[in-house]
Amino acid sequence: MTGVSAPLRTDGGLRSRLAGLFGVYLVLLAWLVLWKLDIPWVGGVDRVIKLVPFVAGNGLGSSAPSEVLANLVLFLPFGVHLGLLAPSWRWWRVLATAAGASLALEVTQYVLAVGSSDITDVIMNSAGGLLGFGALTLIRRRLRGKTAAVMSVACAIGTVLAVLAVAWFLAMPLHYGPPPGGIAPPRG
Repeated sequence: MTGVSAPLRTDGGLRSRLAGLFGVYLVLLAWLVLWKLDIPWVGGVDRVIKLVPFVAGNGLGSSAPSEVLANLVLFLPFGVHLGLLAPSWRWWRVLATAAGASLALEVTQYVLAVGSSDITDVIMNSAGGLLGFGALTLIRRRLRGKTAAVMSVACAIGTVLAVLAVAWFLAMPLHYGPPPGGIAPPRG
């Protein structure tokens, strides 16, 4: 064998559980990227495409370092899930899939007018997917045949934590940005 793990066994539905967890991750990812965990809406944002990565352009400043890092981190699970669900895939196929998914999200932002489309996001999301796949590759070398079972538990824990974090965010009385309908006048 050439360092690629055997396909996931279907014992106990491990593959279907991983696919379900990946589905939940994708829904949360789309909701976060497109609507920043707000109630889904369409329109209201100027359609902007920024094709020069990491620098200011189209009237927009350069991407904030925290946003660049967030894009990288958000796609780490993408690479891990792909590596578990398609263990025979090579790194370039995972990279192309992550880039395609990121590009689809950026195009959707443009079409729905819900955010600016930025090539920096595509680059960092793709890199995050590749890093997640690389981390899984290192874990495979360490855990060998136990990788799928251990990582499915890690993915389940990560998904539950992400869902709880979203629920906590939605339940918080304090949110970023102005309240719906504009800024409330000062009391006094």
